[in-house]
Amino acid sequence: MLGNIQPLDRVFLQIGPVSIYWYGVIIGTGVLLALYIATREAERRGLSKELFVDLVLFAVPIAIICARIYYVVFKWDYYSQHLNEIPQIWQGGIAIHGGLLGAVATGLVFAKVKGVSFWKLADIAAPSIILGQAIGRWGNFMNQEAHGGPVTREFLEGLHLPDFIINQMYINGTYYHPTFLYESLWNLAGFALLIALRRVNLRRGEMFLAYMIWYSIGRFFVEGMRTDSLMLTEMLRIAQVISLFFIVLAVVLLVVRRVKGWSKERYLE
Repeated sequence: MLGNIQPLDRVFLQIGPVSIYWYGVIIGTGVLLALYIATREAERRGLSKELFVDLVLFAVPIAIICARIYYVVFKWDYYSQHLNEIPQIWQGGIAIHGGLLGAVATGLVFAKVKGVSFWKLADIAAPSIILGQAIGRWGNFMNQEAHGGPVTREFLEGLHLPDFIINQMYINGTYYHPTFLYESLWNLAGFALLIALRRVNLRRGEMFLAYMIWYSIGRFFVEGMRTDSLMLTEMLRIAQVISLFFIVLAVVLLVVRRVKGWSKERYLE
C-alpha cells in the first residue's frame, strides 16, 4: 500500500543523545574522496599533497559557512523568526553557489600566501569539486529535499529507477521528480569530461573554467524543475541567475585570458 511507504532513516548513527545524520556523512564522504583525487593529481603536477590538505582545512569550513549564510540570507523571512535553526545545517539548507564563492575566495587568498598559481590549484581541484557535488546531492536525497514537481509512480518506474529511489521520492502522499539525481548524474558526466580534458592539455585555468560552464549549464536546467528554489523575485530563481552569470563570466575569461596572453602555461606543464 502507498500509505505504508516509509522514508529512509535520516540518522546514520545514534550515540546517546548525539545523532549523526546521513546528510553530513554523505557530504563528508564526498569531501574526502575529492581530496584524495586532488592530492594524487597535485603530486603528479609537482606539488606537495599536503598543500591541498592545508587548503581543504580552510576551504571546507569556510565554504560550508558561506553556503549556509547564502541560504539563510535568501530565506531571512523564515530564519528571522527561527534564529535557533540557523546553525542546524544537518536539516539541509546549504546553497552550493554560496559554498563555491567561499571556496574560491579562500583559494585566492591561500594561493597568494603560498606563492602558488591560483589557476593551477583550481585546475587540479575542478574534477574533485564536481565529483564532490555529485556525491553531495545524495545528502539531499536522504533529506527528501531538492526535488522537482509532482509526477506519477509510473513515470518514475519508466526511468528504470530502483525502488529505494522511487519510494524516497514519495513525500506527503505525492511522488516528485528526483532532480537531485538528474544533477548528480550531470555532475558525474562532468567529472568524466574533466578527467578526459586533462589529456587535451588545456591552457592553465581553462580546466576550472570548463567546470564552471558545465556545472552551470546543468544547474540552470535542473533548477528550473525544482520546487524549493531560492527566489530573487517572483519569477527569477537565484540559482539560474547565478548560473547564467557564471557561464558568461567563464566564457569571457576564456577569451580575454587567451587574447591578453595570460594563459600561456599549459595544464600539464
